[in-house]
Amino acid sequence: MTIYYNPKLKNYSRKLRSQMTDAELKFWSIARKRQIENIQFLRQRPIGKYIVDFVSLSHKIIIEIDGSQHYEENHKIKDQQRDLLLNKLGYIIVRFNDNEVLSNIEGVREELYRKIKSLPASL
Repeated sequence: MTIYYNPKLKNYSRKLRSQMTDAELKFWSIARKRQIENIQFLRQRPIGKYIVDFVSLSHKIIIEIDGSQHYEENHKIKDQQRDLLLNKLGYIIVRFNDNEVLSNIEGVREELYRKIKSLPASL
């Protein structure tokens, strides 16, 4: 599967992988090595003009771990525009906030299982 992205983002995404937030690290601890429904998730991956936190290319699921800045009005608008573009590329976006991941990782895992189970069987 070919993923189109801005090549300038490749080095930046590598940098982000080495500087993950505590919440991203916690999520990665349950998502790496196909721990969720045997689905491979990649972290800090360029897609289009964006870098997404986590993505399953085979299931077209993007996981975003949102810090407090995502609740500011201007950031909400940017997130909506970003989600719209990624949806047009066929991706489903699932968002969790930092506190949710840090304080209830099992709840996050269960919610993700539910989302995956609700996907069309054709994936």
